[in-house]
Amino acid sequence: MFRRKSCCMVFGAALAAFLAGCTVGPNYQRVSAPAPQKWDVAEPWRESAPKDAVPKGEWWAVFHDEDLSALEKEALQANQTLQAAMANYQQARATTALQVATIFPTFGVSPTAERQRLSGNRPPSGGIPPLSPVTQNAYTLPFTAGYEVDLFGQRRRTIESAQASYQASAADLENIRLVVTADVAGDYFTLRQLDSELGILNRTVDTLRRGLELVDSRHKGGLASGLDVAQEETLLQTTRTQATLLLQQRKQTEDAIAVLVGKPAPDFHIPNKELNAEPPPLDLGLPSDLLERRPDIAQAERQMAAANAQIGVAKAAYYPSLNLFGQGGWQSADITKLAGVASTFWALGANVAEAIFTGGARRAQVEFAQAGYEGTVANYRQSVLTAFQEVQDDVTGLIVLQQARETQQLAVDAARRTLDLSEDRYKGGLVSYLDVVTAQQNLLNNEQEAAVIQGQRLVTSVLLVKALGGGWDASSLAAVQVKPKAKDIVAP
Repeated sequence: MFRRKSCCMVFGAALAAFLAGCTVGPNYQRVSAPAPQKWDVAEPWRESAPKDAVPKGEWWAVFHDEDLSALEKEALQANQTLQAAMANYQQARATTALQVATIFPTFGVSPTAERQRLSGNRPPSGGIPPLSPVTQNAYTLPFTAGYEVDLFGQRRRTIESAQASYQASAADLENIRLVVTADVAGDYFTLRQLDSELGILNRTVDTLRRGLELVDSRHKGGLASGLDVAQEETLLQTTRTQATLLLQQRKQTEDAIAVLVGKPAPDFHIPNKELNAEPPPLDLGLPSDLLERRPDIAQAERQMAAANAQIGVAKAAYYPSLNLFGQGGWQSADITKLAGVASTFWALGANVAEAIFTGGARRAQVEFAQAGYEGTVANYRQSVLTAFQEVQDDVTGLIVLQQARETQQLAVDAARRTLDLSEDRYKGGLVSYLDVVTAQQNLLNNEQEAAVIQGQRLVTSVLLVKALGGGWDASSLAAVQVKPKAKDIVAP
């Protein structure tokens, strides 16, 4: 008795191991990518933990601008590119669930009820000729079951690939969310830069108008020439033209923001407000941290994992497949006897299929899968290199722009002193009005350049936050997977 029980246990274990099968194809290992040891930075930049400086999710909060925050929330709710990405993400989840469902056996039932008349001249059955026509009922309640044993891991590799693709879709959604919100912030600060330039031009127009009144008054009194009046009027009208053209740029930028927040451009308006923000302090962290903080890199890495699993799917085609099937139920000509033991029927079976000759199709499928994997490896490494470039470019840009801002402010101060001196010397009769006009033009140009540099600093800060991943972390992808559940066996 003990020996029989032991033999049964051994047989059961062997059968379970047989049904579980093995998994062919390479197991996934993340490939290495070239990474620098440190960033090429100068003071005041430093390398530390960037996750402390860039908030999770609402990264734009580091700019402390309520108008920007309101626009970002509108974009997250109504941006159509983001909505399309969300739909693609849901499709990826459904596709993965479809593959996960293949690990369960299939069950079906198709009850039938019929009444039929058999011909009296029907062919003989069992050597006995028919005697007369027959009218009879037939009630059937059949059940069918089927299961393909995953002997060599084809379905497991397919599910592995689908799960990785699902995670890649989640990373793509995060990347699109990051791109959209960065575009909103970048356009917003560009708009505020244009507002600052418009403010400078409008204030200069007011100053030039008063200067023109002064020169015209002096001309009428014989203290100034008509040339002085013409020069001042020329500069005034030129400045007005610049302001008018700048309004077109502002409207185009405003319309771009309207599209990002999902609103019709004609109905969308943002009140003017000059730029008064400063780029926030941002810590860079180590270059290796970037591999976990960039959603586009995470997407490329997950696509690599999905392609690797497809190699196993292709290799599994070399091996035979095993299908188990069964059917049973009740059948009776009298519905009152349908549930009786005598009405039962059943059948069990299995079939094994193996392709003997495919003309090299399976080898071609494996080569195709391997080439696809190599392509994803190259894409992954290219994404890493591009990420390092973007961070380094933005950091360098901010360093240069900070230096340019300081020197440009000195230039503005010097231009303002030059204008004051020119006006005083003109009133004292020491210089012509051309010196005043030149000083006015010089001050205007330098003030505009200072506004442009300030706007570029903020836009570059946005680009740096985007390049750093916006506070996102690839570890969140671990929760993005479809897990099989027992209740799915009976799910429709």
